[in-house]
Amino acid sequence: MKPWFVIALLAVAGFVGVARAQFQFPYPGLKYSKGQDVSPTFDGWEANADGTFTFYYGYYNRNTEEEIDVPVGEGNHFDRNADEGQPAHFYTGRRWFVFKVNVPADWPKDKRLVWTLTSNGRTDLAKGWLQPEWEVDKALITKNAVTDRMIGIWETSPPHENKEPSITGGGAQTITFPATATLTATASDDGLPKPKGTGRGGRPQGLQIRWILYRGQSGVKFDPEVSPAVYGKPNRSETKVTFPAPGDYRLRAIACDGSLFSTYDVDVHVNAAQ
Repeated sequence: MKPWFVIALLAVAGFVGVARAQFQFPYPGLKYSKGQDVSPTFDGWEANADGTFTFYYGYYNRNTEEEIDVPVGEGNHFDRNADEGQPAHFYTGRRWFVFKVNVPADWPKDKRLVWTLTSNGRTDLAKGWLQPEWEVDKALITKNAVTDRMIGIWETSPPHENKEPSITGGGAQTITFPATATLTATASDDGLPKPKGTGRGGRPQGLQIRWILYRGQSGVKFDPEVSPAVYGKPNRSETKVTFPAPGDYRLRAIACDGSLFSTYDVDVHVNAAQ
């Protein structure tokens, strides 16, 4: 082999090596700890007994560590009403059936209800409409939401007659930073599904309540965050909440019986210290 040809081959190999080093393209499934966007999702629709429809929405925070806050407004709004009850704090990962929006019985079959969300420099849309293939029921909601550990579902095949837990709680509060707020919620259930010993991961089955931040600045702490599971009687949860700064917060209690869930929201206004 002639020397000039060897030199040419080495030059090409060196160029390819440099190119690979400079132009690393992400591959499907690559995980990022921070810096990625939150994509809103349309999770399906359900027909109601009164003829109206319920649209379900969730989201996918593509980061594994970074939780993102996007206040309701220009960067977080719907096209019908800016505020349709959507979250403003986004936990990591995929979150199913986070909130629902009711539309009237005469809602056109092809009319979109669009959620626009801008985060980390990118704008994403979730468009919901009455596409027949996207109709959901309790069983399908359970099967999809089972991957969302925040909800607490572990039964993938709920009894047909099972109903969502009912949940109530205290009213709005105003406190002064850095005071702690005490929140309560009480949930009751129909006793289904019945306990079968120990749930997935050693988790006891029954009615459980979890507290999360729904709107407001990251850094809110709950003590405790999750109640013990209770079966055969109402579950009352009391938690003490600390806040990172003054502002307006919406905190959510999620009651789950292992298959279906319900939510209750409490608004807390935190005044600045005098």
